[in-house]
Amino acid sequence: MTWMKTAAAFGIALVAATNTASAAGQLNIYNWGNYTSPDVIKKFEEKYDVKVTITDYDSNDTALAKVRQGGTGFDIAVPSQNYLPIWIKEGLLLETDPNGMENFKNVAPDWANPEFDPGRKYSVPWALGTVGVAVNTEVYKGDINTWGIIFETPEELKGKVNVVPEMNDVMFGAIKYVGGDQCTADKTVLKKVRDLLVAAKPNWIAMEYNTIEKMGAGDFKATSDWNGSALRQRLAHPSIHYGYPKEGFVYWSDNVVVLKDAKNVENAKLFQNFIMDPEIAAGLSAFHRYANGISGSDKFMPKDMEAAPEVNVPEEFKSKGELQFMCPPEAQALYTRIWTELQK
Repeated sequence: MTWMKTAAAFGIALVAATNTASAAGQLNIYNWGNYTSPDVIKKFEEKYDVKVTITDYDSNDTALAKVRQGGTGFDIAVPSQNYLPIWIKEGLLLETDPNGMENFKNVAPDWANPEFDPGRKYSVPWALGTVGVAVNTEVYKGDINTWGIIFETPEELKGKVNVVPEMNDVMFGAIKYVGGDQCTADKTVLKKVRDLLVAAKPNWIAMEYNTIEKMGAGDFKATSDWNGSALRQRLAHPSIHYGYPKEGFVYWSDNVVVLKDAKNVENAKLFQNFIMDPEIAAGLSAFHRYANGISGSDKFMPKDMEAAPEVNVPEEFKSKGELQFMCPPEAQALYTRIWTELQK
């Protein structure tokens, strides 16, 4: 997609080819809710005679906590790139070497050798996106390209705004809104962030993940959100539009990994290879409505995504995007303290 080269300076990994064989059995996937194409799963099941079971989670923290417990029965998970180094460091993943799989040749150069998984020893791309705001423009006619929608809510939207409770996304937005830098541990800046969030919360109606349904139903009139979610909202309700906060926004990616204690390892590897096929990657995007990191998938993508502003960052906002990464422990501890207070 058009913003991929602006997200980060990724290197190019060497590609080696291997053959994959079909294997009957099961595959247990642990993934974000409303994120997995039933059609793609059906194709995988039919091709390899594998029964797929999908269990949903709602946040990176939920997924990480669950997998840390062990004995989940899951084979595959789909963490975001800022969390993936934690999974690797803690030994939660199996080194499946996707860089040697047959379809790895299709991974776009920008995503073949990322900092969060050098050489792609553990993960393959699932989806790429941004974090911004979705707004019902029938209710609010002002500028939607600002975190002010969330943190200094306009009068028309007070009591009608939702915040997706992904801590690092919210903290990033708040830090940028007060003029700080991603991952700052400056306590002067974070005091401003804390005060901003505490003052903003009374203007919110909820802190929920279920934005597609509730924006569509009119329960929410604005929400912090991911771009693919906002695209799905607009396609169903043309008055809903996605804003790129001029104060700064993040680029992110989600990636498919195999758990260290997976019971169906060969089927999990087959799935990693399967979704690096351009047509299959496009099928996933057609459902979740995010870009992907697979070259050649554009030939199979839905026509309504080709020029969608939610997927293709407008030129005027490209310089405002930053690749999201996990902040150092000192900063994360401070963010958690603020976040815990906000939950009270």
